[in-house]
Amino acid sequence: MIILGIDPGTAITGFGIVRKELRGKLQCVEYGTIETPKSKAASQRLLLLQRALSRVVSRHRPAVAVVERMFFFKNAKTALPVSEARGVILAELAKKRVRIIELTPLEMKAAITGYGRAEKKQMQRMVQKTLRLQDLPRPDDAADALGLAIAGSFLN
Repeated sequence: MIILGIDPGTAITGFGIVRKELRGKLQCVEYGTIETPKSKAASQRLLLLQRALSRVVSRHRPAVAVVERMFFFKNAKTALPVSEARGVILAELAKKRVRIIELTPLEMKAAITGYGRAEKKQMQRMVQKTLRLQDLPRPDDAADALGLAIAGSFLN
């Protein structure tokens, strides 16, 4: 089973693809970011995000996608653009008929480390260990997306 994790954002959206094998072993397939230029209008950035995500989904054909759900924002200026990006992401996944699971960062960290308030480095180390990666996954957006995919594998 192929699982796609997505950490939404307008400027940077992280994605991570893992394969869950028959005995539950997880393998990292690909991870990275989708970045949109700040010089573009918001509508153009969302369109670029949608197109890039469409290519990722078409290339890997995930059975399920785990998308980070917002539950708290310190900065209202960033909440709206992230919400818009989430909307584009959810619509594209629905269009491609990918089953969607939404998890908060707390839920993802609890699934990965056993503690919802784990520090980012702890979570990244667990992602690295679980997927047997040589290095910590970078950037943070991609590491979070891999964490979401791993957490999603526990739910399937």
